[in-house]
Amino acid sequence: MIRLDPADNVVVARVEIPKGTAIPSEGITAQDDIPPGHKLATQAIARGAPVLKYNCVIGFAGADVPPGTYVHTHNVLMDAVQKDYRFAQDYVPVEVLPAAERATFMGFTREDGRVGTRNYLGVFITVNCAATVARKIADYFDEERLAAFPNVDGVVAFVHNQGCGMEMTGEPMDLLHRTLAGYIRHPNIAAAVVCGLGCERNTLDTFFKSTALEAGKRLKTLRMQSLGGTKATIEAGKALVWEMLPAANAATRAPVSAEHITIGLQCGGSDGFSGLSANPALGRAVDLLVQNGGTAILSETPELYGIEHLLTARARDEATGRQFLERIQWWLEYTEGRDVQMQGVVGPGNQAGGLANIIEKSLGGARKGGSTGIEAVYRYAEPVRARGLVLMDTPGYDPVAATGQIAGGATLICFTTGRGSCFGSFPAPTIKLASNSTMFARMEGDMDINCGPVVDGEKTLDQMGREIFETILAVASGQASKSEALGVGQEEFAPWPIGVTG
Repeated sequence: MIRLDPADNVVVARVEIPKGTAIPSEGITAQDDIPPGHKLATQAIARGAPVLKYNCVIGFAGADVPPGTYVHTHNVLMDAVQKDYRFAQDYVPVEVLPAAERATFMGFTREDGRVGTRNYLGVFITVNCAATVARKIADYFDEERLAAFPNVDGVVAFVHNQGCGMEMTGEPMDLLHRTLAGYIRHPNIAAAVVCGLGCERNTLDTFFKSTALEAGKRLKTLRMQSLGGTKATIEAGKALVWEMLPAANAATRAPVSAEHITIGLQCGGSDGFSGLSANPALGRAVDLLVQNGGTAILSETPELYGIEHLLTARARDEATGRQFLERIQWWLEYTEGRDVQMQGVVGPGNQAGGLANIIEKSLGGARKGGSTGIEAVYRYAEPVRARGLVLMDTPGYDPVAATGQIAGGATLICFTTGRGSCFGSFPAPTIKLASNSTMFARMEGDMDINCGPVVDGEKTLDQMGREIFETILAVASGQASKSEALGVGQEEFAPWPIGVTG
């Protein structure tokens, strides 16, 4: 068993526990079969009494629960809990290491001083009508054609299904503009081509004016209707990429401070071990990164619901905490009456992995953010300018959430998973962390780091966090992550499709 806090009235099964198994450390006997990663009661819990994990209320007993009983969705109910937001009371400023003592990595320094971990050319579209053109332009530049440009990591198409049949102004178009502009300006993008049809709602002129983008030596545009259609635009796009490749290839890696690393924190396919191993171990690595002057972005707002009071207490001031609560309230109104996890019920994979509800999931998920103070709150795809740990409002859906983080400036994604995820991303590579050794062994081709030794009692969280931090530096320096080596990431570009489609 794994006990998370002395005050808890449940513990987590490290391995499968058959009914009738004596558990001397807790003075109980299992009354049911308990799967790995799931919970059982260590004392009698009366109907209506709180169920405590991490010394936090994750729900209330739906019936009398005797000691040793299996505790899960069938007998844990969600209910309103009065929260004390304690704005900024737990905020502690981070003591950043002196510049000379900070870790370093091999990065690409851009003209504006930002530093990339990769060196891609991007082919973007204003509207889905140009998607095929963008793909054919990017696909043309295969390994053989790029052989003469060894410093260029690739030519990638970033396509989406928006840009027309949507609101002309307002939040949906603003989100699309911010996302596209964030990728085009991203430090991992050396140069970009943007292709439009010509009559869409999100025209090139509208998009460039809204985002203050300007065409130049590293940013070119194509209009399909003006160029004569699909074939002519593809050929024109190829010519533009050939034109920009030499300058992109002139960029070289050089030693830079880890303060230039920004990580997007993600989790998907979580299980009962995620909050015990991979998430807190990643949190230890985040603490190390922040101490070295770097930045981490904690997102997936619906998966922070139920524990928002723990995060407002870590905010640098009340205004920052209230910004976060405003986003929580927006989500409550947005999801009211809908069958989504913010109303309590998590996905089938989460349930099978041992998570009873969104509060339990949120408690584990938030541990990716480590222990440092929260410096700022950003809306989806807004440029992240603060250093340290920040929050960004995104959905919980992995591709959409990671897309917002990368648009905001994340140069790497760290993704924890317990059930197993095959996620990847461009132009910021994804590092995947397995919560348990069984899944890691089964999906080693997709997993970069096994955090299972924490559950197995072979490594401490601090040891695991140090290993993750060293891997972050290595991948930032050019070492390919598993998903990157597999070429996974082009299909995962997914701007938030909020709003009306008409």
